[in-house]
Amino acid sequence: MRGAVLVAIAAAIGNMLQGWDNATIAGSVLYIKREFDLQSQPTIEGLIVAMSLIGATVITTFSGPVSDSLGRRPMLIISSVLYFLSGLVMLWAPNVYVLLLARLLDGFGIGLAVTLVPVYISETAPPEIRGLLNTLPQFTGSAGMFLSYCMVFGMSLMDSPSWRLMLGILSVPSIVYFVLAVFFLPESPRWLVSKGKMKEAKKVLQMLRGREDVSGEMALLVEGLGAGGETSIEEYIIGPDNDLHDNQEHAEDKDHIKLYGAEEGQSWIAKPVRGQSTLGMVSRHGSMVDPMVTLFGSIHEKLPDQMGSMRSMLFSNFGSMFNVAEHHHGTKNEEEWDEESLHKDGSNGSGAESDDNLESPLLSHEDTNAGGEQVSGMGIGGGWQLAYRKDENSSGGLKRIYLHQEGPGPGSRRGSIVSFSGGDAIAEGDFIHAAALVSQSVLRTEDFTDQHPIGTAIDKRPEGAAKGPSWRDLFEPGVKHALVVGVGLQILQQFSGINGVLYYTPQILEQAGVGVLLSNLGLKSDSASLLISGLTTLLMLPSIGVAMRLMDIAGRRWLLLSTLPVLFGTLILLVLGNVIDFGTITHAVISTVSVIVYFCCFVMGFGPIPNILCAEIFPTRVRGICIAICALTFWICDIIVTYTLPVMLNSIGLAGVFGIYAVVCAIAWVFVFLKVPETKGMPLEVITEFFAVGAKKNN
Repeated sequence: MRGAVLVAIAAAIGNMLQGWDNATIAGSVLYIKREFDLQSQPTIEGLIVAMSLIGATVITTFSGPVSDSLGRRPMLIISSVLYFLSGLVMLWAPNVYVLLLARLLDGFGIGLAVTLVPVYISETAPPEIRGLLNTLPQFTGSAGMFLSYCMVFGMSLMDSPSWRLMLGILSVPSIVYFVLAVFFLPESPRWLVSKGKMKEAKKVLQMLRGREDVSGEMALLVEGLGAGGETSIEEYIIGPDNDLHDNQEHAEDKDHIKLYGAEEGQSWIAKPVRGQSTLGMVSRHGSMVDPMVTLFGSIHEKLPDQMGSMRSMLFSNFGSMFNVAEHHHGTKNEEEWDEESLHKDGSNGSGAESDDNLESPLLSHEDTNAGGEQVSGMGIGGGWQLAYRKDENSSGGLKRIYLHQEGPGPGSRRGSIVSFSGGDAIAEGDFIHAAALVSQSVLRTEDFTDQHPIGTAIDKRPEGAAKGPSWRDLFEPGVKHALVVGVGLQILQQFSGINGVLYYTPQILEQAGVGVLLSNLGLKSDSASLLISGLTTLLMLPSIGVAMRLMDIAGRRWLLLSTLPVLFGTLILLVLGNVIDFGTITHAVISTVSVIVYFCCFVMGFGPIPNILCAEIFPTRVRGICIAICALTFWICDIIVTYTLPVMLNSIGLAGVFGIYAVVCAIAWVFVFLKVPETKGMPLEVITEFFAVGAKKNN
């Protein structure tokens, strides 16, 4: 697990350079305007700042598809080289035109980093801490801003501050990023699987997870090549297939299905539960809220404490995926499993049977990692398990099944649940009750053994499974629905005004009169505004730390719904502070506090979460194209906001600008409430299955 964390930290350095550049240009533009006499030319000033955004927009158009072809890692290396070159050119920049060229190169580097770092982290991180690790780019970006503001503030105290030196220092940290990208970052295992490099993908996955047994995740990555097809919601009661002879009558019963693990030697017997499952019932619940949101929410309501501990990701095997031992008391339903058949011949929940038994029980095939915790090759993260069954309607076909506990709720029929504490079984009965997402597998049975149809099939790429991305794939219901969510969040994020306020924070604070607050220190107004900007970014860091802690516990949706009202409130305060005459000191205090609170809440929610969600909700085969579309939307809106802000400040003032941003924040809250689902702790491939199911139910 430590490997995934270290890789995410190294990749996030690319966003640190973006934050460094944002703060540097915000401070240095004060001096650029004076040297090139741009005080009366706000459009040129806006173009200097926006040129990096234009470069990011151009490169983003190609970054997704090219990364699908060349890989994520080479594109991050190219990003570090572009950062380095742009820093050198900005250090030289004899005139505005060369400066604009340097800002364009800088934008190319920023575009690659901002677009691909979240994708790279999402494809390498375990589901349980994916939100935490994908908040790292926000943290490193803010840390880069703070360091840059400290540098710019120090230079502003000089008699003749050099904006060229301020911008050119970017080349130094870009060398560190280049070294890390070349010598430390592995290629994304999902990308390797899509190219048929199965052995290499397995080695990378073993390094990232810190264990040898990654068969469950490898199978998941293979299945991700065909995710998002026809999917049904079913419900099973599952028992161990520990004694083939004693359970022969069940194996031959049409009501009983044999399930197989992704590794040879794992098999179970499942009995479908007739009637509507909890998932199915929830997804049909009538409401203004998108059925997709309710469907995702029904999963997270089942295990409220599951994300509260890292132990939730370290399950021994099928039965131990549930934290709480439960026993169902009441009248036995005629649909329930015959418990007597599940207690025969040593099925005592101890998991002590031989691993060599091809019909091994539910609680075997355990492995131990370095920390002594029990992990499973069948677990795919977040309490989800991957299993297979033969497709009775297709010769040689297989159905893949994503299983999750059915918790309390309407229509739930639970049997005794097995749980583990430190690897020791506490059994009320040797069967579990699970909701299932069932769809067609990319694997087939022709070349597999008779005893076990899966075996080592995941060691090779299935024929035809890794077809190249097609624009027609974008019109699949699940992908279209995901694009609505991703594009909508990117538009609303940018028009909430964050990057416009960010780039021009020193000028906004200067206009608000913050120099008065520090006049006793003998600081010039330029230095005073830069100092407060630096302190603001410093306060953002603990806020991001809180978000990192909550991202996989409270979830992405909760953070958005909780922080957007605060953004709205701070923007209204900024409007009132500029409309009502509170006096110079009061006005400066209101503006400063409001901007600080706005930034701190933004980086907890609306800052990192749109990029996190966009990196999570698209199928592997079209992830590059879809990310490019969302990122292109991001940069186009960013250009509009950044380029127009100086003009808007001159025409409608701070009150008008912040009033517009406040309205957008209110609209964003409604959009999140109605359309944005909770994806915490779910494997990427399961998320795309849910989008496919939810989109069809929505239609």
